[in-house]
Amino acid sequence: WQQIKLAVHFALKRMLNFNAPPLKNTAAEPVWKVLIYDRFGQDIISPLLSVKELRDMGITLHLLLHSDRDPIPDVPAIYFVMPTEENIDRICQDLRNQLYESYYLNFISAISRSKLEDIASAALAANAVTQVTKVFDQYLNFITLEDDMFILCHQNKELISYHAINRADIQDTDMEAIMDTIVDSLFCFFVTLGAVPIIRCPRGNAAEMVAVKLDKKLRENLRDARNSLFTGDSMTAGQFSFQRPLFVLVDRNVDMATPLHHTWTYQALIHDVLDFHLNRVVMEEGMGVEPSPAGARPKKKSRKTYDLTAADKFWQKHKGSPFPEVAESVQEELDTYRAQEDEVKRLKSIMGLEGEDEGAISMLSDNTAKLTSAVSSLPELLEKKRLIDLHTNVATAVLDHIKVYGSFQKLRFNLTLSVNVCLSAGTPEDKMRLFLIYYITAQQAPSESDLEQYKKALLDAGCDLSPLNYIKQWKAFTKMAATPANYGNSGVKPMGLFSRVMNTGSQFVMEGVKNLVLKQHNLPVTRILDNLMEMKSHPVSFVFVHDLKNICPLLVKNIGSNPFQEAIVFVVGGGNFIEYQNLVDYTKSKQGKKVVYGCSELFNASQFIKQLSQLGQK
Repeated sequence: WQQIKLAVHFALKRMLNFNAPPLKNTAAEPVWKVLIYDRFGQDIISPLLSVKELRDMGITLHLLLHSDRDPIPDVPAIYFVMPTEENIDRICQDLRNQLYESYYLNFISAISRSKLEDIASAALAANAVTQVTKVFDQYLNFITLEDDMFILCHQNKELISYHAINRADIQDTDMEAIMDTIVDSLFCFFVTLGAVPIIRCPRGNAAEMVAVKLDKKLRENLRDARNSLFTGDSMTAGQFSFQRPLFVLVDRNVDMATPLHHTWTYQALIHDVLDFHLNRVVMEEGMGVEPSPAGARPKKKSRKTYDLTAADKFWQKHKGSPFPEVAESVQEELDTYRAQEDEVKRLKSIMGLEGEDEGAISMLSDNTAKLTSAVSSLPELLEKKRLIDLHTNVATAVLDHIKVYGSFQKLRFNLTLSVNVCLSAGTPEDKMRLFLIYYITAQQAPSESDLEQYKKALLDAGCDLSPLNYIKQWKAFTKMAATPANYGNSGVKPMGLFSRVMNTGSQFVMEGVKNLVLKQHNLPVTRILDNLMEMKSHPVSFVFVHDLKNICPLLVKNIGSNPFQEAIVFVVGGGNFIEYQNLVDYTKSKQGKKVVYGCSELFNASQFIKQLSQLGQK
């Protein structure tokens, strides 16, 4: 189950093969077909299957459901959509218009009986009953970004966002709808996983509401063993005894500071400063190096898109590395490539073959074996060069943003917590990020008079105080001021540093940097997980750990007293790559343990501050 990405990948391939197991014989000619998806289906597929893979599986066209589509009467169509009213209406319209030869309807989430009847009625009226070949519930209502990371949605994520859950004017019916949406996706996740979890959650927040609803849904499905989604052929008889994974549900409110940090790892940095979503980074680039003629319009910037996938070995190796290491590795890769390229040129030059084609070279005597080998590796070299160029461009764009915060040298000091790279930045948002981190993590909150002075300084710096207004209300409500989450002892007094920054602008006193170097440590969510996986009797640094609610489907008497080896952590209200990378580092230090990280939405600091600002506006 640890390879959730593989499970979803296999499910999609099976769906694209008309819900039959994917063909092992790749030499066989695939059946050509059309893929019709909505925005949700597109988001689920795009991080996992490239256009080439779709083509290899016989997908000649992939089109959005609500786009203008011409009839292709001799081709089967595979639909992959959410069972919404609008989508059902459009499917019924397609049946009436006789667009395709046959219809394979795959719903991302379970479709209700009434909507199935609507499709049946439309098929009957259009005399297309025999053309609706298969109807499947796929239970794939979540997006897999990594082998060990998933999010619930990208489209309409504002409907289940931190802002949506924590609005002061939220109605009970709205909250129920949000919780049902989250639970539906989590249920799909566990159906795909083929595992019934042991659920742990703190009391008294949104995480508990999700846990109770998920527990109820799992129990209802398990009650009828004949129709249960968890008792198929793939399930083993003893799976519920000791192999069930731990499922830790936490609320975003348990750690509000981490999403505001500037971090130093490659993947998290890209998400922080660039347009990065669904494993795809979009950057603006100049159309050319030549300056525009006098009086002419400046040339438009082109948008360049890069996919950062598992096939990219450099990305897989370095996405969790500190950025300075990444920059050095890019240079090393480039030097290696140039050396290999120069070797091919040198061999050709020695033999007087600069102008010869590869066919002529390969027909030479045995003495040219070395050259033939070098030339045959050219396709691999070209792919290597493409990836080097990709990461050179991305790393350069990241570095440009870092320069806004201050010199590159500062990043090498891992200024990640309390006070970090944004210390020397001049933007109001970075000032606010810095102050919020201080205010959330301070052992002793500033007095009202001090707070008013800081507010004035922030206003003078051009900051919007709405996020601070909300955090102040939040601290008062949760009574977290007396027992803030422990973020590690850096030996730095953040308030003194904050005052210095507010007073000196972009001037940063370098002698303080060494004190800011923090050792690798576990963030609050990781510590919660560690306490629960190791079954520690005296959990530390988390106010709710001792009051965890044990919701356990199947009422297994002997869950086992041994530490858990497998766990899923899910953050209700939004997560980030900083927490994900911290969990990855944690599992590397714990041999044999497997952890999957999930969240309702994935946001960076700017997006989180916008939500806090909306909540804090009076």
